[in-house]
Amino acid sequence: MSPVGTLWVYLATSPLLGLVVTLAVYVAAAALYQRTRGFPLLQPVLISVATIATLLELGHIPYARYFEGAQFIHFLLGPATVALAVPLFENVERVRRAAPAIAVGLLCGSATAVVSAVVIGRALGATDVVLRSLAPKSVTAPIAMSISEKVGGLPSLTAALVILTGITGAMLLPFAFQAVRIGDWRARGLGAGTAAHGIGTARALMLDTTAGAFSSLAMGINAVLSALIVPPLLFFLLGR
Repeated sequence: MSPVGTLWVYLATSPLLGLVVTLAVYVAAAALYQRTRGFPLLQPVLISVATIATLLELGHIPYARYFEGAQFIHFLLGPATVALAVPLFENVERVRRAAPAIAVGLLCGSATAVVSAVVIGRALGATDVVLRSLAPKSVTAPIAMSISEKVGGLPSLTAALVILTGITGAMLLPFAFQAVRIGDWRARGLGAGTAAHGIGTARALMLDTTAGAFSSLAMGINAVLSALIVPPLLFFLLGR
């Protein structure tokens, strides 16, 4: 058997399979994204999710088995989130000077994310439980799932919608900012963090450190605001 074949046989029976596959797929997706000069439909997270899901399906590999290895990357989400405080600390003076505008912008952005999702979902015929699952879509996943459970939604559906929202935001927000002629990196960062949580923040950091700092701030505050405003807004929009 060739060395590659021997390695595959070993990995196929090892928890390292999930880790190796995840890293290899993401590195390849990132390289493809760079080679195409940031083509929006080739966003690395989107390509990685689609590729890994396809590999698991074709290989008849249970998700639980895959996650045995991939959970190490999942663990690193914690330190990575904490690390977002670094660019924020470096821009603390700029944040302090813009505090009133940030407060108003985040409040409006949080409310708009919820109301627009529910109104559009209702217009398209979504059921009550889907609307309640959709409402916290712009919040980082753990908090969004908790909010969804409290308001009568399905946390698992909310998690999928959160990921989809983040990927869509990372792909389209740069073009949206250009279309409405928003050039200030502070405003761009606030928009990315409010609308597209962690994935949007990662994209903002790739574009500009100031945008990344304001995006990480927006992501955190938006999570708190959404936990407070989603229940009353849903009561107003849906009743009960």
